Amino acid sequence: MPKTDVTDELVTIRDYWRHAISRFSAAKLSFGHGTTTATDDAAFLVLDSLDLPIDTLDPFLDARLTMAERKMLAERIDARVTTRKPSAYLTGRSYIQGIRFLVDERVIIPRSFIGEILFSEYDGEEDSLYLPDPNDVESVVDICTGSGCLAILAARIFPNAEVDAVDLSGDALEVAKLNVAEHELEGRVNLHKGDLFAPLKNKTFDLIITNPPYVDHDEMAVLPEEYRTEPAMALDGGPDGLDLVRRLLTEAPKHLNPGGGMICEIGTGRELLEEEFPDLDFFWLDTEESQGEVFWITAEGLGGAGKKGKKRK
Repeated sequence: MPKTDVTDELVTIRDYWRHAISRFSAAKLSFGHGTTTATDDAAFLVLDSLDLPIDTLDPFLDARLTMAERKMLAERIDARVTTRKPSAYLTGRSYIQGIRFLVDERVIIPRSFIGEILFSEYDGEEDSLYLPDPNDVESVVDICTGSGCLAILAARIFPNAEVDAVDLSGDALEVAKLNVAEHELEGRVNLHKGDLFAPLKNKTFDLIITNPPYVDHDEMAVLPEEYRTEPAMALDGGPDGLDLVRRLLTEAPKHLNPGGGMICEIGTGRELLEEEFPDLDFFWLDTEESQGEVFWITAEGLGGAGKKGKKRK
């Protein structure tokens, strides 16, 4: 008998969602690029491919799809399994707090806990316990900006701020440029190519935001295939994952205004960092899915970072 094409049998969103879950589970795919399970990843791939709200399945489950839509979904589901590329690369889009960003393999897929922290701190009626009043922030820099997502979020959250965004990768900045244009922020978000603060010269800021590479070499060696499709330079943080974090702590004091501060994501290196910089007063920020992976530190608290770090052997 001739082989049956899945598009002949699968006709609704429910069909393709179920089909994707089965394929993803059987292939033992890895997740973590905005989704955490086969069920959620399948829902994202199907809904985003169809330009539907990524968090709303129910109204659309039994909608019948056109043949073109069926073929597209069948191809993307197959590609997710055979190439192990994250679904966001297959749809070309990723989200932080419901805000859409364009992505491709030139950039790491946005998933920083900092986005959740910023929204949770500034979304309520009460002032943040540690972050500055959003109306008082006039200058922000996003170091290691990648797709530009955190710089764009900062421009939305801090209405009076000029935002600079820096990355060492020219390819990443090309994607960031697309996102800045997509969000109509060309006049407020300025992109710079260079190493950390180098292209900013002596410029100072009220707020530094940074999600640098922080995966250590042991973990780099065993990353699932999905993570290996991302730019290695966006992940590799050196032997213990803290190479760039140390440099940020050393260089940031020269680029912060009085009363300012830095919010930084470091992954699982909290114990090492506190041991190496015992005199720094890190304020650790937790989210629903992370503990001790993001810190806030004030300009005043950073004053001695450059001389107090103990050299590790």
